[in-house]
Amino acid sequence: MNFYDIDKRVLEASQKAMELCADKLSEIEDIQGYNQIKMIKAFQNAGVRESYFSASTGYGYDDFGRDALDRVYAFAFDAEDALVRHNFVSGTHALTVALFGVLRPNDTMLSVTGMPYDTIRSAIGIEGSYPGSLKDFNINFEMTELLPDGTLDYAQIQKDIEAKKPKMVYIQRSRGYSTRATLTWREIKKICDISKKASPKSIIMLDNCYGEFIDKVEPLSVGVDIMAGSLIKNAGGGIAPTGGYIAGKKELVEMCAYRLTTPGTGKEIGATLGNNRELFMGAYHAPHVTGEALKTAVFASALFEILGYETSPKYNENRGDIIQLVMLGNEEKLCKFCEGIQAGSAVDSFVVPVPSDMPGYESKVIMAAGAFTLGSSIELSADAPLREPYAVWMQGGLNFHGGKLGVMLAANKVLNS
Repeated sequence: MNFYDIDKRVLEASQKAMELCADKLSEIEDIQGYNQIKMIKAFQNAGVRESYFSASTGYGYDDFGRDALDRVYAFAFDAEDALVRHNFVSGTHALTVALFGVLRPNDTMLSVTGMPYDTIRSAIGIEGSYPGSLKDFNINFEMTELLPDGTLDYAQIQKDIEAKKPKMVYIQRSRGYSTRATLTWREIKKICDISKKASPKSIIMLDNCYGEFIDKVEPLSVGVDIMAGSLIKNAGGGIAPTGGYIAGKKELVEMCAYRLTTPGTGKEIGATLGNNRELFMGAYHAPHVTGEALKTAVFASALFEILGYETSPKYNENRGDIIQLVMLGNEEKLCKFCEGIQAGSAVDSFVVPVPSDMPGYESKVIMAAGAFTLGSSIELSADAPLREPYAVWMQGGLNFHGGKLGVMLAANKVLNS
C-alpha cells in the first residue's frame, strides 16, 4: 500500500476488517469453487471447441458456437433453455424482451417486490409516456407494496396473487436504488411457493441482475420460470463486451426468441460477428469473478462498519447479489466515496466523478467506474442518486486485491472529507 497515501486509521481498520470477515471470505471461496467446476461441466456438456469461436455473418444460420453458448448458460443456470446474445444492449433490454415475449394485451403483470428499478419503469409504462411500453399495449401493471421496514409482505403477496391471478408474477432480486434487502434464493423460493399454490398458471419471472453465481442454488431450481440479466454484470465475467441473457423454461425462452428476432425464426438466426470467443471466455470466468466481487463487498461492509457507518448487508449476512450499500449521510461524503472508487481504478483513475442527469433516472446520479467495458458493473464501480438517504451502492471488483484497494481509497476520501 506504500504507493498510496492512505490514512493510518484506514490501514488499521482494514486489517481489523479482514480479521472480521475471514470466515465469510472462506465461505465465498467455497461457492466460487462449486460454481467454477459446474461451469467447466457446462462447457464439456455443450462440447465447446475452438471452431465455435469463429464469426458468423448475415443471417447467422448454423452458428454452432451461438447454439453451444445457449447450452452452456442453460446448464449453469439450471434452465431448460437459454437465449444468450451480444445484441441485447443492456439488462433492461433483455428484461423488456422477456416481458414482451410472454405478456399479451389485457394480461396483468404483478410486481411482488414493490416498485421496479428506475430503468425498467419506462418500458412498463409506469413513468413517462414513451410509445411502445407495455401500457401502450394494454398490459396492466399491479404492485404489492413492501412493508414499512422494506421487507416483503408475504401475506399481502399471497392475497394479491389469489385475487388477481396475474399472467406474470414479477420479482426483482436486487434492491435497485432502495434500501430493502436483496433477495436470496430462500426468499425467492418462498415467493415461488406462494405463487404456485395461489395461482398455478401464473408465470414467475425474475430480474436476476447482479444475482448470478452468488450461491450454489440458482433461482430456476426453486420455482422461477424465466429470468433475465446482463452480460456486463456477473454473468459475463468482466470479459463479455456487451450482451444479455434470458433463461428458463424452453417454451418461454422460445417465445422471447420470437420477440427478439421474428416469429418463426427465433433462435435460428442472428450473426455473432466475432463475439463468441469473448462471450465464452466471459462465461468461463463468471463464477470466479463474481466471487471476487462478493469478497470486495464483504470487505467494504466490514471496513465501513468499523469506521462507524451503517451498511447493508452486514459483512456476515447471507447475500443475494454483489451490491453493497453504505449509508454516508450527506452529499459531500457520497461524492468523496465515489472519488475514492474512481481513484482506485486501473482505467480513468484521474477522472473526478460529478453528479449529472442520466436517461431513465429521476434524480441526478453520480457514478464512479474506471472500467475496461463502459458501464460494466462487475468491475469495481459505485453509483447513487443525489437524494435522501445519501446512500451509495457499490458493486464489482474483477479481483479482490484491486477491489480492496478501491474500497480503502474510498474510505480514505470519506474519512478526510
